[in-house]
Amino acid sequence: MSTTAASRVERAVAASSPADVEPVTLTASALESTAPSYLRDLKSELAAEGYQPATLRAEARFGEDCSIETQREADRLRDIVRAASFLGAGRVTVDVTAVADESRVEPALSALEERAQREGVSLSVEGPVAV
Repeated sequence: MSTTAASRVERAVAASSPADVEPVTLTASALESTAPSYLRDLKSELAAEGYQPATLRAEARFGEDCSIETQREADRLRDIVRAASFLGAGRVTVDVTAVADESRVEPALSALEERAQREGVSLSVEGPVAV
């Protein structure tokens, strides 16, 4: 982290006050949808109950040696990154359970990481491949 980023964070935190909310990790598979209307309602309901999504956790499987299937899974993960941003979660954690061809998966995950940065979300990938 650069000194500038650290000083921005320090200034923002120094000017803040505690909030009466409980940070939670949501599981992407528990979301009924990633449609904005659903996410908007969920975000409102979570806030009303005193919860703030901090992390959205997803499981990914790249078990087929097929570009189309790899792209389909990458698209699903992009929807999850967008959902995390919409919900106000600062982090997405992806648990990769299977990888048939790392040479197909690594570029897809790198693109996902770039998307997450543009959305203001931190991405971490756990499993047999790294970003």
